Amino acid sequence: MAFIKNIHLTDRSDQELVALYKQQGDIRVLGELYQRYMDLLFAVCLKYLRDAEMAKDAVMNIFEELVSKLPRHEVIHFRGWVYTVAKNHCLMQLRAKKQIPLSLDPEFMQLTDNMHLNGVLEKEENLEQLTKCIDTLSADQRQSVQLFYLQEKSYKEIAGITNMEWNRVRSLIQNARRNLKNCMEKNTLIND
Repeated sequence: MAFIKNIHLTDRSDQELVALYKQQGDIRVLGELYQRYMDLLFAVCLKYLRDAEMAKDAVMNIFEELVSKLPRHEVIHFRGWVYTVAKNHCLMQLRAKKQIPLSLDPEFMQLTDNMHLNGVLEKEENLEQLTKCIDTLSADQRQSVQLFYLQEKSYKEIAGITNMEWNRVRSLIQNARRNLKNCMEKNTLIND
């Protein structure tokens, strides 16, 4: 790990710090970036987890994630990127939490069966609808969305895989997100 001398990290832009961290791997550089957005990260985690202690733990875990994730991703706007990392971290925690049964008591299971079943059916319907909406996308949009969201590839990585320009990939993903949102909203209105 390279040692940084006489560099005032607080005077550097986010982009400069990202580049510097990728170059040198100095944890102090990442610490400066992280410190700038710690309040944002806490707010995001609190919004999703709804528990201050869990949110504090999540913020600390996100820092550990950044150590390995930042060098692997093409990050243009750190703030937006770290927001997404935090959101995904919290969603993964919530998903993992829901997979652990709270109780195996038969009476408890009977009381929650209907509530749980309704939630599962609603999620299945949403997943089915999302799958149908994904099928309506163009082949390029579908491929880009799958690489970006399911395989967690960066725009740059997708451009390399698909032999498309970076801007084309970005445009495809943005348009696909808009199309998926419109499709899901349209079908929600139809089903209501």
